[in-house]
Amino acid sequence: MSEQTQEPGSSAPRRVVVAGAGMAGVQTAVALREQGFTGTVILIGAEPHQPYDRPPLSKAVLLGKSEGSAFDVDFEALGIELRLGCEVLGLRPGDHELDTDDGPVPYDVLVLATGAEPIRLPGAEGVPGVHLLRTLDDAERLRPVLARRHDIVVVGAGWIGAEFATAAREAGCAVTVVEAAERPLAGALPAEVAAPMAGWYADAGAVLRTHARVERVEPGAVVLDDGSRLPAGAVVVGIGARPATAWLSGSGIELGTHGEIVADQHLRSSAPDVYAVGDCASFPSGRYGGRLLVHHWDNALQGPRTVAVNIVGRASGETPAVYDPVPYFWSEQFGRFVQYAGHHAAADTTLWRGDPAGPAWTVCWLRGDRLVALLAVGRPRDLAQGRRLIESGTPMIPALLADPARPLKAATA
Repeated sequence: MSEQTQEPGSSAPRRVVVAGAGMAGVQTAVALREQGFTGTVILIGAEPHQPYDRPPLSKAVLLGKSEGSAFDVDFEALGIELRLGCEVLGLRPGDHELDTDDGPVPYDVLVLATGAEPIRLPGAEGVPGVHLLRTLDDAERLRPVLARRHDIVVVGAGWIGAEFATAAREAGCAVTVVEAAERPLAGALPAEVAAPMAGWYADAGAVLRTHARVERVEPGAVVLDDGSRLPAGAVVVGIGARPATAWLSGSGIELGTHGEIVADQHLRSSAPDVYAVGDCASFPSGRYGGRLLVHHWDNALQGPRTVAVNIVGRASGETPAVYDPVPYFWSEQFGRFVQYAGHHAAADTTLWRGDPAGPAWTVCWLRGDRLVALLAVGRPRDLAQGRRLIESGTPMIPALLADPARPLKAATA
C-alpha cells in the first residue's frame, strides 16, 4: 500500500490510522472492515497489552475472577496492524502525519480515539499506597491489595468510586468513601435522585463521608480538612477523568472547554481528514439541543460505526451519517444494577416509578410530554422500553407513566 497522502476528498483513502486502542479505537478498526474498507488500517495503542475492555477492571479482574479482558478480535485475520506500546506525541495535519515515540506515521485519514485519563489527587503523587483504577496495570496492582484485606479509603463517590467500594467490600476490606460534595454522584444526578443511593453504602458495610475534603495523604493515612485522620492501607482515587488530548497542543485541532476534541455531527474534527470518537470528543446533539461529552462505554461502541460509514462512504459522495445517539450506561454497585439512558439536563418534569427505598425503582425525566431520560435501578425492562421511547420521541401520558405496575410502552399517548 502506498503511504502517499491524499488531497481531501480526492479519492478513497488507502491508509487509515487509529490513535488509541481502547473500545473506541478497536471498534473503529473493526467497523472499517465490516464496511468493506480494504486499505491499510493501523491501530496504535500506548499500552503494551493486547487491546482490552475496561468495565471488567473494576469487577472480575479486580477480584481475581478473570486474568484480563482482552477483546475477542482476530486483528491478524482482519488485516489490522497493531502497534502497541507506542505513544502518540503530536499531530501535524498539514503534513498528514502523526508523531509517535516510534517516529512519524503518515495517514490518509486519522481517527482520534485516545479516550480519557483519570484526574489525579493533588499532593498524592508518589505517596506509597495511592492508586488509580483506569488501566489493566492499575487493576493488577490493586488485586493483591484487596486480597490482603487492607483498610481502604476511596476518594470520590462517583460511578468508579462506588464500583470499587463494592468490589472491596466483596473482598472483605474495610472501606471508607470520602466525597467533597454533599452526596454521591453529585456531578451526575440531581440531589433527589442521588439521595437514596447514599444509603447503599451503609447497607453494604461501607462508610460514606460527605462534605469531606482531603487535606493530604500520608503513608498509611488520609487526613481530611476537618482534622480527621483515616487509617488507609491503600487509597484509591476516583475523582473523575478528562479527555486525553494534551498531546494535541499546537496541532490546531479545536478543543472544547473540558479539553475535548470538538467534533461535528459527523464526528469530524476541525482538521481535514481527522475524525474523533469516544471519551476524547464531544459532538452536537440535535436531539438534546446542545453539545454532549459522554464518558461511557456505549458511546465508544456506537460512535465508531458512524466514523467507519463516513470514511468508507465519502469517496462515493454519499451523504455523511449523523451521530446523535441516546446516551446509555450502566453500573453494578452494592448488589444493584443501575442503568441510565438519555440526557436529563433539559427536562422540565421528573416522575418516579416505585419506591426509591425499595430494591427496584425508576426515575423518568420528560420535556413536555416526551421522555428524554430515565434511570432504572433493578428494572431492566423499563430501561429497554424507555430507551426506545426516547429514540422515537413518542408522546407519553405522565399519570400512566408514574404507575410502576404498567409497562412504559403502555403509557404512551
